[in-house]
Amino acid sequence: MRRLITRLLADERVRFTIVGGINTAVGYGLFALFYLLFGKWIGYIASLYASYFFATLLAFYLHRRFTFRVAGTGSLLMDSLRFQGVYVIALIINTVALPLLVELAHMHALVAQALIVILTTVLSYVGHKFFSFRRAEAASDAKAAQDQGV
Repeated sequence: MRRLITRLLADERVRFTIVGGINTAVGYGLFALFYLLFGKWIGYIASLYASYFFATLLAFYLHRRFTFRVAGTGSLLMDSLRFQGVYVIALIINTVALPLLVELAHMHALVAQALIVILTTVLSYVGHKFFSFRRAEAASDAKAAQDQGV
């Protein structure tokens, strides 16, 4: 059993799924908390922004340390800026999609946000893997493997 877990955790996609699951639960939980407690005053968009702020702090730490295992390498500032860039794109998608689903499709904000999370999760994996936590060595290794036809 221990070897199976070790083998599973060796796969970056499995680690991303675990961290993504944790972060999605925390982010969605924060969205629900902000919306249910303060939504009457701040609305669902402000609830979204507040939840993104806190969730991206957690996500950056977990993805950098656990998913992509680059903690201690590269520039913390550059990783953070690239990471937030990926999340800004996800936030823009969310900012457009959430009102469309709530106002035009008449979905409840919590249901609409749950649906949007699916799309933004896939996009964020690609963005973080190939942009946020990209390392020159990884790019060289991928190029060498491509040149060898692997």
